[in-house]
Amino acid sequence: MSVPGKLFELTPAASNVPPGLDLVIALTGFSDAGGAAGQFNEYSREAVSSEPIAVFDNDLLLDYRARRPIIYFNEDRLTEYTPPVLQMSLAQDDLHQPFLMLTGYEPDFLWEGFVRNVIGLIERFAVARTTWVHAIPMPVPHTRPIGVTVSGTRDDLIDAMSVWRPHTQVPANVLHLLEYRLTELGADVAGFALLIPHYLADTEFPSAALATIDSISAATGLILPTDELREEGRDFVSRIDEQVQGNEELRRLVGTLEQRYDAYMENNSLKSPLMDSDGVLPSADEIAAELEKFLAGRKGPDDGTSGSMGPNARS
Repeated sequence: MSVPGKLFELTPAASNVPPGLDLVIALTGFSDAGGAAGQFNEYSREAVSSEPIAVFDNDLLLDYRARRPIIYFNEDRLTEYTPPVLQMSLAQDDLHQPFLMLTGYEPDFLWEGFVRNVIGLIERFAVARTTWVHAIPMPVPHTRPIGVTVSGTRDDLIDAMSVWRPHTQVPANVLHLLEYRLTELGADVAGFALLIPHYLADTEFPSAALATIDSISAATGLILPTDELREEGRDFVSRIDEQVQGNEELRRLVGTLEQRYDAYMENNSLKSPLMDSDGVLPSADEIAAELEKFLAGRKGPDDGTSGSMGPNARS
């Protein structure tokens, strides 16, 4: 199949992009524990002033059968079709500082071509720094701050923020490949992997969205509004705490995670924040199974919650 080299179309707003901006990236896809990227995508649409400058071609990059778009059926006719969107936008933070955002879905196809296109846009707009965020499930407690593993070329961020520096092989996403190529080019790039409590990985965890924004702010100096998210996060955690306190088994399991996390953070003597001194990985299934009973998932007639597990903080 012959594929054109350019996978996007520029909009008229592309001519208004000043050089030297930060580029922030969050894509939904293979790993989005706690709905971190998904919530940031929604947040950016609602809370951040922006306009698209480059829109990528769904027909080349998206597997429609794997991620079917939504169409609205109104009694006897189809009235609204909502295709997925993968785009780069020119945005402003709360202090009217401009920056670039790349949001939407992780491409299913043409990864190398997509990365070449993004790098082409980075060069076209003389991007100063690239920052991307994703989230992975880890056996860590929700009662502690969300930790991050930082990769890339920003040694200042790695030294100050990276709580876990493993030697391991991981399934790649397209932004790993982008970071790898940018590193080869000597560009400034930072990747944040948020370490999300494994038992909350399948729900929209507001603290994951907050950690995404905090990581972006630490890397770029951008100021983004978070008051609403912080309130949602406090409510979400308080509801989980009530449920955990009402069950002895859950208290024991969360307490074990807390002890291991605190021991690691205190002296960094363990192999990772996930293991005890014998190298035994705590069971994700035990705590997830217990919490499933409490953080029940599908929409109920009286509470209006939804999601596979956990109180759904965002509709």
